[in-house]
Amino acid sequence: MTLPRLALVPGEPAGVGPELCVRLAQALRQDCRLVALADPATLQSAARALGLPLNLLHEDEPARRPGDLPLRMFPNDNAVVFGRPDPRNAGAVIGALLDAAAGCMRGEFAGMVTGPVQKSTINEGGIAYTGTTELLAGHAGREVVMMLANDTVRVALATTHLPLRQVADAIDGALLRRVLRTTHQALRADFGIADPVIAVLGLNPHAGEDGHLGREEIDTIIPVLEALRGEGMQLPGPLPADTAFLPGRLRGFDAVLAMYHDQGLPVLKYSGFEQAVNLTLGLPYPRVAVDHGTALDLAGRGLADPSSLAAAVSTCARIAAQRQRA
Repeated sequence: MTLPRLALVPGEPAGVGPELCVRLAQALRQDCRLVALADPATLQSAARALGLPLNLLHEDEPARRPGDLPLRMFPNDNAVVFGRPDPRNAGAVIGALLDAAAGCMRGEFAGMVTGPVQKSTINEGGIAYTGTTELLAGHAGREVVMMLANDTVRVALATTHLPLRQVADAIDGALLRRVLRTTHQALRADFGIADPVIAVLGLNPHAGEDGHLGREEIDTIIPVLEALRGEGMQLPGPLPADTAFLPGRLRGFDAVLAMYHDQGLPVLKYSGFEQAVNLTLGLPYPRVAVDHGTALDLAGRGLADPSSLAAAVSTCARIAAQRQRA
């Protein structure tokens, strides 16, 4: 089978993304072929800061030795100073992301891996941007689900970056049906799990305690679960969030659906932040991102941990290979 060709987008050029890509290039991969979509001068500057070799190749050339990195050039408008984001480079960041997405849609890439992006700098550059997940969903015309995963647990989110005051109103039957169907399909198609078990958390403490601590479970969540169980889906819940993540219970689940961001992600990050990755479910191609920010205070100092980016590439390669086999 041909190795999947993956687009690698470093993200914010003044953050740790470029140096993580340089570190990644030091090992020849046996599971995929990487093509970086980035500014060559920034990558070379990161390599010098790390004291590591970097040989930038044409995107069609294969990497043959440590330090080789095939490149599709996306030059920045202004020279990069690590740790100091420049809004004038916002266009190159977004351009690389959208070009990688278009390449995936055309079949040039089997998937894409993305580094961290500085949201405030993109918006200061005059580009309305709420996140790469939303950017790619809009580009593909798809409704998507955010899932974070490590070797311990997979957590999908019913809502993502919403103030807590808005969460209860956002959770309705249509949303839950879409999120659960998307997650179920992704677990089957991308992870090869024939009959996935998705544990569904309640919204309220103790999953509402039979309506005494809120009626969202009774009025919204339970009817959706009963209907989808009728379609053959395995959906334990709604479960109290404070006990659903106990190791003995997690072993029986393939994924957990959390109702809001901080209900599920603190547990995931505590259980293995360095190896965690961020997946966008529902796109017509696999997209996997690091599960950390731009770390501007570490940029250019050689201190950033490449574990999440390495895990993102490995995960994306596995999903792309799974889709090829299917």
